[in-house]
Amino acid sequence: MDFEYKMVIVTRKDLNLSPGKLAAQVAHAAVACTLLTKKNKPKWFNKWQGEGAKKVVVRVESLDDFFPLKKRAERLEIVSNIIEDAGHTEIPQGTKTVLGLGPAPNSLIDQITSDLSLL
Repeated sequence: MDFEYKMVIVTRKDLNLSPGKLAAQVAHAAVACTLLTKKNKPKWFNKWQGEGAKKVVVRVESLDDFFPLKKRAERLEIVSNIIEDAGHTEIPQGTKTVLGLGPAPNSLIDQITSDLSLL
């Protein structure tokens, strides 16, 4: 199947999170971005969900890499959300762990993330 929409979750390589903690943070971003897109871009949400809700997880080196990606997403009117940890387990409260982008049309989201490595 060819997908026209996707969500991308950007993770930080420098945090060295356990697999379970990383999975939880990715899930937080996916849920937050889904709800925001459903509210603010319902057409995009419906198309993405109808295609099977494709999600891609990529990585960057550090927190500083999140901000240019988020700014590009905002310019393209793509939902973006940086997740901050509650601090109950592995990392301090307020640590910015992942950046969720979309769901959005591939043609737009690829302008932001196509050069990032898969996790």
